[in-house]
Amino acid sequence: MFPQSEPARPTAAMSYHQLLERVRYEGAYPTRERAEEVVRQVLAALGRQLTGDERVELAARLPLEAARIFTAQVPATEQLTGWGFVKDLAAHTGGTPATARWDAGTVLAVVARLAGPDLLSRVIAQLPTGFALLFGKAELTPAA
Repeated sequence: MFPQSEPARPTAAMSYHQLLERVRYEGAYPTRERAEEVVRQVLAALGRQLTGDERVELAARLPLEAARIFTAQVPATEQLTGWGFVKDLAAHTGGTPATARWDAGTVLAVVARLAGPDLLSRVIAQLPTGFALLFGKAELTPAA
């Protein structure tokens, strides 16, 4: 018998190291360690918000280490708005809302590129208002 291994998954568009370097560069973080800390915090917070097929598909497009951080979180029973997400992130990290907004925007912009436009649209549609801006997209609302 062969030892059981993890199920096959599509290869992510970038490695975890590349993800960290992209976040470090785009967020202007001084060290790779700081970028990794921010990635872990934001992915964990997003993992508490996203459910269903979009959660599974997004995890498949992330580097394995990032997917593990994201999927290790149990989704919350109540979804937060984009602003609520930022305040929750600030509370979990001990930072300010301004810093949490910067961190979330930096990481989620990179995640948005990994997700691709179709999946990103579905992710944003599943989440409450305010998340589009965190992913670097316009918040479009239907005309009244």
